[in-house]
Amino acid sequence: MRKFNQSILLILGVLIINYSTAQKAQTPENTYELGAKINEMTLTVGGILVAATNEGLVGIDPKNSAPIFTFNNFGKLEPEETDFIPDSPYIVVSQGANSKFAGLAKTKRAVINYINGKVIFNSETDNWNQIFTCNVVLPQNKLIVSGIQKEGDKFEKMTPKLAVYDLETQKLDYSFFLDKPGRVGIGKDFSVTGTPLLLKDFLIIPTAQGLIAKKHNGEDLWECKIKGINWMVADKTEKEIYGFETTTNGKNTRIHKIGSNGVELWKDDRKVQGNISNFQILPQGLAVVSDKSSGGSISVFAASDESEIGFLSASTGEDLWEKAPKTKGYVQHFYVQDDGILFGIQQGGINKISFDGKTLFKKPLKTGENIMLMAESPQGLIYITSEDANIVDLKTGDQVWSKPLKYKRATSVASTFDSSNNRYLIAADGKIMAIDANSGNVSDFAKCDFDEKEDPSSMEIRNDGVFLSSDQNMTLVNFDGDEVYHAYHKSPGRSTFGKIVGGALAVASTAMAVGMSARAGANRTGYGSMNDLSSYNDYGKEAKRAADMFSGIATASFAYLATRFKSTAATENAQFILTSLDEGTGLVKVNKDTGKIEKEIVLKDKKPEYQVDEISGVLYYKANDKTIYAYNLQN
Repeated sequence: MRKFNQSILLILGVLIINYSTAQKAQTPENTYELGAKINEMTLTVGGILVAATNEGLVGIDPKNSAPIFTFNNFGKLEPEETDFIPDSPYIVVSQGANSKFAGLAKTKRAVINYINGKVIFNSETDNWNQIFTCNVVLPQNKLIVSGIQKEGDKFEKMTPKLAVYDLETQKLDYSFFLDKPGRVGIGKDFSVTGTPLLLKDFLIIPTAQGLIAKKHNGEDLWECKIKGINWMVADKTEKEIYGFETTTNGKNTRIHKIGSNGVELWKDDRKVQGNISNFQILPQGLAVVSDKSSGGSISVFAASDESEIGFLSASTGEDLWEKAPKTKGYVQHFYVQDDGILFGIQQGGINKISFDGKTLFKKPLKTGENIMLMAESPQGLIYITSEDANIVDLKTGDQVWSKPLKYKRATSVASTFDSSNNRYLIAADGKIMAIDANSGNVSDFAKCDFDEKEDPSSMEIRNDGVFLSSDQNMTLVNFDGDEVYHAYHKSPGRSTFGKIVGGALAVASTAMAVGMSARAGANRTGYGSMNDLSSYNDYGKEAKRAADMFSGIATASFAYLATRFKSTAATENAQFILTSLDEGTGLVKVNKDTGKIEKEIVLKDKKPEYQVDEISGVLYYKANDKTIYAYNLQN
């Protein structure tokens, strides 16, 4: 089953402390006997646990004593056959040939709403013999299916067809044939080759024959001979459409522009090197980021593996910049602002360029590798890499701090803003450093020497001080830098880590949920721009953005998702930690302010497989090959 990795946080840690006052929980709130071997567990963005078994999929809602759905129609599913649609309540299940045209092989598709447990679409029950494409379209909340349907006379049963279903009502909106059934003449291939574009009044379908536009009732509008289109995006007026074609060798992308009447609007298509990773239509032109690869897997160390940033004329497709900015690496951050485009490179470096191609920073800003954070702060743009940190003026690129804060290369760097004392706190090199927000002066605030040579991964301001944690360590220091407590316990074994995936909807990561991918095949009628610079430490703002995104779709399931993002996480005042207890490996709930364990759950398993929903405060534990326990961590 595909790993669902939008909007989650790994929360691990171990702690030496007096266990005698902790509440022990040996009996789960609910036990789920699934009747088949459990191969994998996935915690969804909606908090529902989906287990893949030898017989299919099972959905578990801890509020119910029995699974909310069991999908065994297709039998055991391979990992690549289950797709959790990001930022939605939907799972698309695929089985059979994965080619764009399956020939005589039978293909199956199903769509499940994991929140209400309903199977919205099943190609078997709807008499689809072959499926070319099956795409969830948001925010319209539709499903577009293309293929061969076994309905009608012998000619209709052989003619490619497209259907649009409403995901809320689970009913067919409309369907039509892509070719005339029984048409006599030279054979034409009308198999669907990419993601159809659903517009207000019509659809555009990329086929092996070219682009086809049809009204929602199936009435023909126009055809265009542009072939090989993988995905499309329209401007706000829906009068201008951009189509993206990946070349046969996969190393380049061609961009086509057509009008809503099917007429090609550019004299020639625009060829860009690499695969497009970001595309945005702006009033000033088209922002394009493409990633070039020397071949094989992309390597950040290969000189030829880098991103290109281009800015094209919407009217002609010509490059508006005389000289594209040099990247010398992959674009890790890309943000559109009022005066230009701000970007950060994975191999190090930040720059900003105006919409007319002029460099806005006096010179490219040199940084360490792996820019973990770029965000707006009252003082300017704060960036944190694995090697350094600083704040720079967003207009000029001038350093606000006289020189970058440098430290040894770290796998993670924890930071926060202490508003009461008007200072930034950054943990690295075994200590917490304080940077005065006004002067930029740096001073050592507190020691932070974590065991197992761990780098702190999170920091937050509490009522009584600054809380800092990593996988195996927790500490609280008061606002004078004196340690209140430090707790550590040896990890139960590194081999355990690969089996543990925390299910947190970490508010710090909710900005990811607002965006959508620009990869080929992605739904380009999605929620909105992913290119907005976040505000440093303003987790509430990011959570609200995500909640508003879900609230924009008027269905009960999306309303439920919006409510979850508005909820206070169970980890606000506690951290859930894996440790070795007297009776075996277990999970403990630790109070962040006191360091005391409030609850213990003994799992009696040296390598437990479990997931924690940190919003609802629920532990899902695989008790044996066929059984899952659900524990309430809140009480």
